[in-house]
Amino acid sequence: MAVEPLSQKDVEERLQELPGWSTDGDRITRTYSFDGHLAAVAMVVHVARIQEELNHHSDLTLGYNTVRLAVNTHSAGGKVTDLDLELARRVEAVAPAHGAG
Repeated sequence: MAVEPLSQKDVEERLQELPGWSTDGDRITRTYSFDGHLAAVAMVVHVARIQEELNHHSDLTLGYNTVRLAVNTHSAGGKVTDLDLELARRVEAVAPAHGAG
């Protein structure tokens, strides 16, 4: 089944339900902060598991105490789709357990 890109207006409206997430060109992004490196690494592992379950992967950047995600859907011409927003929702659901801020 083909995944359709969302309009910029739709993306912006739906991001209102995901505090901390924003658009960056044709991607949605968020950076999380942690108390230390191991908490950030644990978050990366958890996000990787979610991505495997969805078969949809973001660009993940691990810093000392930060994790940054940037995602769009390549099969939709590099635009934001429902898949990207679902990934963001799932990540938001697990972030508090890792102490993400």
